[in-house]
Amino acid sequence: MRGAILTGMTALGLAVMAIATFVSSASALSLLDKIRNGDTIRIGYSNDAPWAFPGENKEPLGLQNVIALEVLKKLGVSKVESVVTEWGSLVPGLQAGRFDIITDGMYILPERCRNVLFTEPVASIPAGMAVTKGNPKGLHSYQDVRDKGMTFVTGVGYRAVKNAQEVGIPDEKIMQVAGNVEIVQAIKAGRADAGVGDYLGIKQAISNEDGLEMADPFAQYEKPGYPAFAFRLDESMAVEAINAQLKDYLGSEEMMKSVSKYGYNKSTLPDGSKTTNLCKY
Repeated sequence: MRGAILTGMTALGLAVMAIATFVSSASALSLLDKIRNGDTIRIGYSNDAPWAFPGENKEPLGLQNVIALEVLKKLGVSKVESVVTEWGSLVPGLQAGRFDIITDGMYILPERCRNVLFTEPVASIPAGMAVTKGNPKGLHSYQDVRDKGMTFVTGVGYRAVKNAQEVGIPDEKIMQVAGNVEIVQAIKAGRADAGVGDYLGIKQAISNEDGLEMADPFAQYEKPGYPAFAFRLDESMAVEAINAQLKDYLGSEEMMKSVSKYGYNKSTLPDGSKTTNLCKY
């Protein structure tokens, strides 16, 4: 009897170990393996027009999603699932395995390169400043905001935060909100005098706001931003595969036809800057 119980317990233990091994190996599959297996690929993004946002039927829309879906299709991916989250949750969500790729308009920045792997840039985007219609306070630069004691708003984690601090805008005059839509709402409500984000995003956010406009001109503080797709640090093979597809796709007639409705044109194509260099301090 005892021998039978021990045998049963041993068999049970082996079964549990087999299940655990299967689950572990499944979760350890690389993204490239998942693509080759025909598994569902999960893309993560925030509600961040025109870069990436959900449609009325929760379908992934936006220029960055369009590029991602086309490139994944070329790799044989037929099943894609969207995970929509807050901007600040994108990198933690990627690291936690909630999704496989960040397809939002995330810029390649040195501090981000420590936490994710970026593809080569998919665009070259200048910054833009939103102000009240007619720009009555004459705000055309970070320096104008500083010198006139105005309140500045930008997104949490946006490089504009660092720029404003470097120029000397006091921290108490720097508002940080969720994204471009919230930047525009802060100006509209009178809580901020000017807001900076990527040009395409800010322009899209004010498109239906009669009381706001883009500051013209706006003095660029630094080089353009370079959005790309982001992956976990152990997914270098997937990054290489995506880069190989992007090389032929970026700037093609097929691509430009798909993204033109989001404001993307030849002037916003990558300018040759490389991710390796953009990741350096």
